[in-house]
Amino acid sequence: MKPTVVLAYSGGLDTSCILAWLIEKGYKVIVFVADVGQIEDFENLRQKATKIGAEKVIVEDLKQLFVEEYIWPAVQGGAIYEDRYLMGTALARPCIGQALVKAAKTEGAGYISHGATGKGNDQIRFELACYALCPEIQIISPWRMPEFYTTFAGRQDLITYAKKHEIPVPVTPKAPWSMDANLMHISYESGILEDPATSPPDGLYLMTSDPKTAPSLSDVIEIHFKQGLPVKVKNVIDGTTKEKPLELFMYLNELGGKHGIGRIDIVENRFIGMKSRGCYETPAGTILHEAHLDLEIFTMDRELRKIKKYLATKFSEQIYNGFWFSPECEFTRTCIAQSQLNVTGTVLLELYRGHVSIQGRSSPSSPYNQELVSMDVQGDYTPSDAGGFIRVNAVRLREHYRIKKDCC
Repeated sequence: MKPTVVLAYSGGLDTSCILAWLIEKGYKVIVFVADVGQIEDFENLRQKATKIGAEKVIVEDLKQLFVEEYIWPAVQGGAIYEDRYLMGTALARPCIGQALVKAAKTEGAGYISHGATGKGNDQIRFELACYALCPEIQIISPWRMPEFYTTFAGRQDLITYAKKHEIPVPVTPKAPWSMDANLMHISYESGILEDPATSPPDGLYLMTSDPKTAPSLSDVIEIHFKQGLPVKVKNVIDGTTKEKPLELFMYLNELGGKHGIGRIDIVENRFIGMKSRGCYETPAGTILHEAHLDLEIFTMDRELRKIKKYLATKFSEQIYNGFWFSPECEFTRTCIAQSQLNVTGTVLLELYRGHVSIQGRSSPSSPYNQELVSMDVQGDYTPSDAGGFIRVNAVRLREHYRIKKDCC
């Protein structure tokens, strides 16, 4: 019997050629297509994979799982890699990996394959997820196999192979870069973007409008959180309300895209050890990150938040590097969830031409005491006590400069 492999399939040039190549190598290939919110003709993908020779095509809707089990913990955790990247791709990979393992077990497959490059992060993310959830699985990674990457030295070799095998692969020279899309973001890299000095060309971004030409009228919204998780969004202007996680997130994508919110152009540090340049657009993720950050500072004890901020940095690295299913990441998520018990309340925001502006916030569990902090009311505070507080904190500063003076 032929060995069975489940191939993570996007329908693009790489995975279409890999599908044909695996069949040539004697594998029975089951194609797995993950619907994580990308705009795609899934029936066309099914027909294309079947025509190439796939034994079976599985298309699974993972959108709700993606939002509730992956994006929501990232929002709660304030996960942002290197202070800028909200990790739409990195969060989708363990979600897809989980579904790949499930498909492999259901189909009795001993192998999982993917089309991730041998230089990137995705090979690590996919494979660590698969090995964690199914230790006995074997991975076929063609772009790390000499017999594959010496045969296909570049894109042109893949195009030649596709034509030879009558694989219908659209090649669009007008977009000389690679894209990865899901409901959280679209990433753009490679091609002309590999030069970090080259500005992103007009028309690159597909998910968000250009902030310069975005509507001149803003949208004002309320986002309600419960223990750090979004539970409702309300448009103050027209009354539109969304409460279900997927609907809430997609509505914020719509508003954020309309106002050109969430675009970044960065150079980041890949886990494998090299720097790469990427352009990203993450409208809903950016709005939620700003709102959650504001509410968290409003409701959380100062010293607790210092620890949580450290955990957020570690959590971001764990996600980015592919360790979602690691014991340390499970522990980090548990600790972060515990820190969010009082992060409940509402944030008022204005969305306008690329900007998210916080307009106000309220919470039943905030330590904010208006009477205590007021400049007009003394409250339960004795101003003269501050003198001793300042003198005690000045002790080490005085000693520091006394020693410094003596040494000089």
